[in-house]
Amino acid sequence: MTQRFRIGVDLGGTKTEAAAIDGAGQVAGRRRIATPAADYDGAIRAIAGLVEAIEAEIGAAAPVGVGIPGTIVARTGLVKNANSTWLIGRPLQRDVEAALVRPVRFANDANCFALSEAIDGAAAGAEAVFGVILGTGVGGGIAIGGRILTGVNAIAGEWGHNPLPWPRPDELPGPPCYCGRSGCIETFLSGPGLAADHRRHGGAELDGPALVAAAAAGDPACRATLDRHAERLARALATIVNVLDPDAIVLGGGLSALPHLYQQVPRLWPAYVFSDDIATRLLPPAHGDASGVRGAAWLWRPEEIAERSIAEGSA
Repeated sequence: MTQRFRIGVDLGGTKTEAAAIDGAGQVAGRRRIATPAADYDGAIRAIAGLVEAIEAEIGAAAPVGVGIPGTIVARTGLVKNANSTWLIGRPLQRDVEAALVRPVRFANDANCFALSEAIDGAAAGAEAVFGVILGTGVGGGIAIGGRILTGVNAIAGEWGHNPLPWPRPDELPGPPCYCGRSGCIETFLSGPGLAADHRRHGGAELDGPALVAAAAAGDPACRATLDRHAERLARALATIVNVLDPDAIVLGGGLSALPHLYQQVPRLWPAYVFSDDIATRLLPPAHGDASGVRGAAWLWRPEEIAERSIAEGSA
């Protein structure tokens, strides 16, 4: 029997990646290029070119899923809520489908991350999974029973633009956010938010890994910054546990590599979770930054690939 593949594309702010995976989740071909920044037509060409290159490598056409830093509005077909703001208001799905001459599935990149980690990643087999992106921004996605929960407004899981819960007096009104509000979770928990918090407390310009290294070397200011960040993350994730009660929460994005979070946060969140017994697991990602592209590919489920194969064989 001919091996059936699906292709995932992760359209990021700085890089665009494509990969083909088989039904067992094995990667058969993978390519990455710089995203044509602020060049909408260039992004369409880049996606089409990556898919064509992957298909030449695997020797077959395949269904395509695309993860984007935003979402497609079902009613209009236009992109909204994209931190790559040059995508907003554009008919991205329609234009990519025209370029590839086939239906293409789209999902938010955090949803793709959650789906990947729920299907064959850190939370494989879990019924309810919340995927967190802690990077340049803060995003979230929900997978239930191995399927993305999108929501009627296509914003399910978008916790980063809620206010930081249980704020301290010195956290009010909070830093301004690009969304137009102040004190959003993203402004505290993102990579830039962590660095900005360190500066506000008199520290130098340091990113997450540098803060960890300095804290390990005994720098008390860096240790205090990391402790504030972990405690805020515990508060913010406690609200997710209280509402969704997931089996697992998987961290992604650059700050998911901070090892202390997986010990500190579960020790801190009982003060805010409405339960005296917390079974939710906080996990590092199994696939790292590959989860986005893998999740985009998993937008096509194995049974759909099988049905597609049967239909093509009978045509």
